[in-house]
Amino acid sequence: MTTKFKNKYFEGERILFGANDLEIKNCVFGKGESPLKESRDVQLTDSVFTYKYPLWYSENVSVEQTSFETMARSGIWYTKNIKIANSALQAPKLFRRCQGVTLDHVHFGDAEETMWTCKDIRITDTQINGNYFGKDSANIYLDHVSIIGNYAFDGARNIEAHHCTFVTKDNFWNCENVTIYDSVLDGEYLAWNTKNLTLINCTIRSDQGLNYLDGLTMINCRLIDSDLVFEYVSDLNVELTAPVLSIKNPISGRIKVPEISQLIMDENKIIPEKTMIECEKIGERIAASDLNQEALR
Repeated sequence: MTTKFKNKYFEGERILFGANDLEIKNCVFGKGESPLKESRDVQLTDSVFTYKYPLWYSENVSVEQTSFETMARSGIWYTKNIKIANSALQAPKLFRRCQGVTLDHVHFGDAEETMWTCKDIRITDTQINGNYFGKDSANIYLDHVSIIGNYAFDGARNIEAHHCTFVTKDNFWNCENVTIYDSVLDGEYLAWNTKNLTLINCTIRSDQGLNYLDGLTMINCRLIDSDLVFEYVSDLNVELTAPVLSIKNPISGRIKVPEISQLIMDENKIIPEKTMIECEKIGERIAASDLNQEALR
């Protein structure tokens, strides 16, 4: 039997601990930690959380038109199957070690250190502001998501993104199996130490971005105002539609680009013949890549 709460104010620690089959509407959870810890089958609508740890170890939670205020920090940990829509999430560190997270039309005011070590995540039409979002998470689907904040998705795996905007430095570091379509990526040092990155119909602006990768595919992409790209990248399959400022010491593969302002291919660091470069116009060619190289001879 469903227990219904409407227009109530809750206060106190673990006020609804372990409750099952709840409908909560137009309610405020005031001071008191862990109000819905260990809850099951919960529907929350038009409500407000003002304090810490509201949904830990919960299962099957639906949240609509609800706010998580700043002090509702570390709010959703170890929870399975949670859907949040049309809601404002102001608190940091909201998701940790969760499984089955669906977010739609959500605004993160402060997503610092949020969505860590979670899996089976679907995020649509959502704005995210904060550093270190998505660290070490897996099985992530993004559509029309905007992220502003550095170090997003460090160590994450199995990511698919469509129509997204990422304004973040050190984005997608140490990742595996990332595919991004029709998106904008703006920030230095993009995707270092990542395996199997595919970018399709994307615009990228990244100082020293896309270095130290193993397996990089780019189809119909633009690398604008980006220098020293592809350093120590193996298994390249790259087709760019706009000129590139500089390419440095790729390890292997194929690069097709209309123009390269500066091409650095240092045979002391790589075997240049292992990378096929298809380019009608190459400006400056450089065979030495380090300032101290002469001193070491």
